Amino acid sequence: MRALTIARRELYAYLRSPLGSAIIAGALLLDGLLFYFDGLDPKRLSAQLLTQFFYDSSAATMIAAVMLAMRLLAEERQSGTMTLLNTAPIRDRDIVLGKFISSFGMLTLMNLLTFYMPLMVYLRGKVSVGHILVGYLGMTLLGAAVTAIGLFASSLSRSQVVAAIIGAVLTASFILLWVVARAVDPPFNTFFSGLALHHENYRPFMTGTLQLDHVAYYLMVTYFFLLAATKVLEARRWR
Repeated sequence: MRALTIARRELYAYLRSPLGSAIIAGALLLDGLLFYFDGLDPKRLSAQLLTQFFYDSSAATMIAAVMLAMRLLAEERQSGTMTLLNTAPIRDRDIVLGKFISSFGMLTLMNLLTFYMPLMVYLRGKVSVGHILVGYLGMTLLGAAVTAIGLFASSLSRSQVVAAIIGAVLTASFILLWVVARAVDPPFNTFFSGLALHHENYRPFMTGTLQLDHVAYYLMVTYFFLLAATKVLEARRWR
């Protein structure tokens, strides 16, 4: 219940500030432009266009997730209101969970606003509803993982800009693990490939294939970074 109170407070902050609207509008513009240019290729089949849509949208989702999460804890520390949260009868995990819910909720709203694009492919082409649903599930899980990474980055700094940079670097590092996987020998290549945030773990969702091990991967990444953010708050509380 306390986490939901924090989430409601943060959602109001997003709605009062132009930041949330600007981030969502920018991401939707990027999605729309990429979808338009992808659709100009007459040789691309409907399923291929839908797969490309989920690939392109994943980039906008990750960028928006880092931008939305950068202010969650850094702003509290920058404005001095973090002291009020620390002295309130609320646990650190509730603070982290509430802030995560608010940012993830905004990100989910942004992804839902793109639904008209795969709907156009569905009405004019030949794709399955399952492909669309699995693709959006993948985007949602990827967004949750990157939001948790951004929240952890926000817990490390009092500057929103620095938090955004840390979040972007961490996200990029996890994405580029597939490059490391190609450069090393077995069994390390399989290990690094399995840890990559986007490459092998996201590809099945793009093609409409639901694999529970990839679902579990994104849930574990989300949990790990939310736990890490909670531990950072606990350490700062007792300084």
